Amino acid sequence: MEAMSTSAAESASPGRELLLLRHAKASRSPDSGTDYERALTRRGRKDAPRIARWMRTRELVPDCILASPSRRTRETAELLVDELGLAAEMVRWDERVYEADVTTLLDVLGGAPAEARRILLVGHNPGIEDLVRHLGGGTAKEPEKGKFLPPCALAHLRVASGWRELHAGGAPVISIVSWSRKKKEWKIRHGDEHG
Repeated sequence: MEAMSTSAAESASPGRELLLLRHAKASRSPDSGTDYERALTRRGRKDAPRIARWMRTRELVPDCILASPSRRTRETAELLVDELGLAAEMVRWDERVYEADVTTLLDVLGGAPAEARRILLVGHNPGIEDLVRHLGGGTAKEPEKGKFLPPCALAHLRVASGWRELHAGGAPVISIVSWSRKKKEWKIRHGDEHG
């Protein structure tokens, strides 16, 4: 019997999930003077473990993490990994994620392990929210007020294709979750899978 190609094996395996996380709240002015070195604020250091706990209670623990190595995304990813009890080695730091556009982020995801069932990508705006809109199509609903993806917001998408075959409208948004500091509760926007 002939073995399936990696691409065919990916496409034949439904049930993948993509988690897109904007880094937690970062300082506006970096100590070093570069955007790349901006650190998380006190709020950011609280929000990253909080979203990790939310992920764990919903059984949304990733089996692969891709992240920008900028200081704020690195700190966010490290706090998530610690809170979820995952090995630090499971994070793949990828310079391309920093200041990436949709095309670059799709390339990064296309290089993910074929066997990964749930990938978490930790990155930056505008790239991360542009990717949610691109993949989610009509299911990526805008909020009534506020930012589409505030700091430490998590978008959860359902993926029917392989990572290399991701395309516009090909990953419906299940939900977008963020913590409301004012109301002290989770804000959850559900995607409209019928567009």
